[in-house]
Amino acid sequence: MKNVHLEEIIMNDREKYLDYLLLADEDEQIVKQYINEGDMYSISMDGQLVGIILFVYHQQRVVELKNLALVPEWRGRGIGKAVLQKTFDIYKGMEKIIVGTANSSIENIAFYQKAGFRMTEIRRGFFEKYAKPIFENGIQALDMVMFERNL
Repeated sequence: MKNVHLEEIIMNDREKYLDYLLLADEDEQIVKQYINEGDMYSISMDGQLVGIILFVYHQQRVVELKNLALVPEWRGRGIGKAVLQKTFDIYKGMEKIIVGTANSSIENIAFYQKAGFRMTEIRRGFFEKYAKPIFENGIQALDMVMFERNL
C-alpha cells in the first residue's frame, strides 16, 4: 500500500500520541512506562494520521513491536499489513521481531500469524497486573501470547 507513510516521532512529542497508544494497550500507567523507549512512528494514510507503532530494543538484535494502534475506522483495510512490511525493511539488520498480544485478542492473534509470526510462549497472568480487567470477544485478557518473526 503505497499511500501508507511512517514518520518517526521524536522523544519530546510522544505524550501527544498517548490516546492512540491507549487504543492498543488500555492501561495508561503501563503505556507511560514504555512510551519513551525505542522507536515510535506515526502512521498516515493519504496525509491523515491513522495510528501509531512503537518498537523497543532487546539484547541480541531483537526488537519488540510493543504497540501497534490503528484508529478503529481505519482497521481492516490492509494498513496494518502494509505497516508491518515497512517495519520489516526498517529493522532488517535485526535478527527478529517479537510481539505479544492478549489471549482474548483473537483478531490480533490471526493478524500476526498471517504476517508470518509464530507463537513462541505464553506469559501466564501477564494482564493480572493491569488496574482494570480487560475483556475482548467475551474473554478476559489474562495471559500474553508471544510471537516472533525472523528477519
